[in-house]
Amino acid sequence: MLRNSRVYTLTSSQKMMIFVLSMSLYGLSNMFTELIPSLKLGPIELSIEYFAFIPLTLCMLFHPFYAAVGAALGEVIFGELMLGQFGGLGELEKFLTFSFAMYVAGRMVKDPTKRAHVGIAAMTGVVIHQLCSSLVDIGKVWIGVEEFEAVPGLAQSVVLVEGVGFLNDVLFSGILFALLPTLYLVPRLYGKIEPLLGIRPRQKITQYESAGMISPKIIIIGIILAIAAFGAESLSETDWNFGEWDSGFEDRFGVGAIWISIAVAAVVAIAVLALMRSKRNRNITKDKPSGDLPHA
Repeated sequence: MLRNSRVYTLTSSQKMMIFVLSMSLYGLSNMFTELIPSLKLGPIELSIEYFAFIPLTLCMLFHPFYAAVGAALGEVIFGELMLGQFGGLGELEKFLTFSFAMYVAGRMVKDPTKRAHVGIAAMTGVVIHQLCSSLVDIGKVWIGVEEFEAVPGLAQSVVLVEGVGFLNDVLFSGILFALLPTLYLVPRLYGKIEPLLGIRPRQKITQYESAGMISPKIIIIGIILAIAAFGAESLSETDWNFGEWDSGFEDRFGVGAIWISIAVAAVVAIAVLALMRSKRNRNITKDKPSGDLPHA
């Protein structure tokens, strides 16, 4: 990092705003993916995995840590708890792998106006998440905590099925619902959405520490999180899976339960956007100089 660069700073309210905005928007998008039917070809399921462009965009424009963790938590709250169900330790694997992948993608972008940086980072985030998820699923079968035989008598067929699923999620969902929208949104929103939070758009001289660098520390943390995710997912297949519960709310109300969750997520997102707008209007009224804005 350059010596004259300024450290990325956010107030507590701005951190919370980014966190809640990412949580509500991604939680809302997750509910819509639940309504889109999937196509099954034997043991292989072709479906829209997620609208990853939402957390990717927020991670690249704002501080990636708060946006990534907020998005991962939004999936748990609006995609699980609001529907009256929780997978116990199995949810920890999704939370760790997804938040880490989005964080790495956001950290890789030094200049949000350069589409090459944005595109490489977006696909890297998707690949990291899907690769970790596939390896965890393969590992569970190989160590024997989960049974899976797509080809009778051949447990190793899980590698083929997970490989096809990995390619589907990366090439289909990754390109259509992560890469392309992110390439369009990040350069377009850069410099326009940050002032809503009272933050100066991030530049090379006002970036967070080691932005754009994948350091050995990040790699070590990623390995530790991957091991923790595998352990949690493996335990979720045993009697040690504590915290799992299902109220039957989704079974009783069906699609209605999803629409209720969508409504709640939409209300939270609208409230955050309204608060951001009012905050900007107050700053304009006070005629606050742009130099006083926290750096991003």
